[in-house]
Amino acid sequence: MTGNIVAIAALIVTAIIVLHPRLRGQEAWRATITPLASIIGSGFLVSLPLLARDVGVYAIAAIGFLIMLAYFLGGALRFNIKHGEPLFDGDGHVWVTRFDIASRIGLALAYLVSVTYYLSLLAAFSLKAFGLGGEELIARCITTALLALLGGWGFLHGLRGLEAIEEYAVGLKLAVIAAALAALAWLNIDLFAKNEWRILAPAPPLDFHHLRMVLGLLIVVQGFETSRFLKGAYPPQLRIDSMRWAQLISAVVYLAFFLLALPILHTAPHNADVAGVTDMVAPAASFLPLILIAGAVFAQLSAAVADAIGGAGLIHETSGARIARKWCYPAIAAAGCAIVWSFDVFRVIQLASSVFAIFYAMQAIGAIFVARRTEKIRHRAARMAGFGLLALIALGAAFLGIPAEAAG
Repeated sequence: MTGNIVAIAALIVTAIIVLHPRLRGQEAWRATITPLASIIGSGFLVSLPLLARDVGVYAIAAIGFLIMLAYFLGGALRFNIKHGEPLFDGDGHVWVTRFDIASRIGLALAYLVSVTYYLSLLAAFSLKAFGLGGEELIARCITTALLALLGGWGFLHGLRGLEAIEEYAVGLKLAVIAAALAALAWLNIDLFAKNEWRILAPAPPLDFHHLRMVLGLLIVVQGFETSRFLKGAYPPQLRIDSMRWAQLISAVVYLAFFLLALPILHTAPHNADVAGVTDMVAPAASFLPLILIAGAVFAQLSAAVADAIGGAGLIHETSGARIARKWCYPAIAAAGCAIVWSFDVFRVIQLASSVFAIFYAMQAIGAIFVARRTEKIRHRAARMAGFGLLALIALGAAFLGIPAEAAG
């Protein structure tokens, strides 16, 4: 009973704070919402049972590694925003610009798949909630309708219109996360008071296979790169700050979630989905499974909108602003519809996750060239070596990482 009260109180207080007009009116918050929505997508909930199942008690170390890797990869993108964009936009560095464009084309394709994937997941999850799981035709029709709504809304209302949807979806999702964290915190306090706090998760012997599984989960912390493609909507320094803040906020959320879940890690089921995590956290508060289901819906919606915004910005920038943003949204929706009716989107997403990793590698390689060409760069050699190491790790994630579905 107490766990429910704590969860509901945290839900209400957080919702009031994050949905307050004063906060939503801040340009810095609006710029941060898009990368934050993409990072804390549906992968946030499934990452706990996935890592608990695969690496046991080392789950907290695994998510910490992924967070650090993502932050350093984000550092390469932030470096390119600050120092690379003037080179990409100028003359005399054609081959550097072409290299950057090539990486963006690959990422654009990955965004098309990820937007479709999130909405397909939303459709499938909603049908399952109503006892219609497995109805593939209905799921594809719902996904098509959602894509059409997304494309039409983006065309009519543009970036600001989509950001408005995103703000509410992310705000409600953060409120749900706060409720889960508060309930888990109360569970830990209660277990400590009763002298029953234990870590019962297994500690399996780790090998190269486990490293491959963790690298395959890089997509769980993917999404920070959307700040890179809000050029024209926000100034460079704000895009840099928004990416950094989104990564720091998501890092706190992930680490707190995993730390507070330590006493229940051993209850991780084999099915690493939303149902799996709701079963795990149910002892903290009987109210939690219900709001986590709502949180999953908000997560999938906000992640789809965030990646649509990122994809539109990417297409707009790559075309040299010849394609207006408002036309990019229906184009993304049309491509998504083609993917829905032509492929198994749940398998295509595995390819898209590799493309994201390849994009990060190419951005890190591009940062090496930028560091070499830019004057007055401090610690030039160390930066170039660091970017080179990041590129190798990202390529390792792309070609050696085991996708989540295959890992189980």
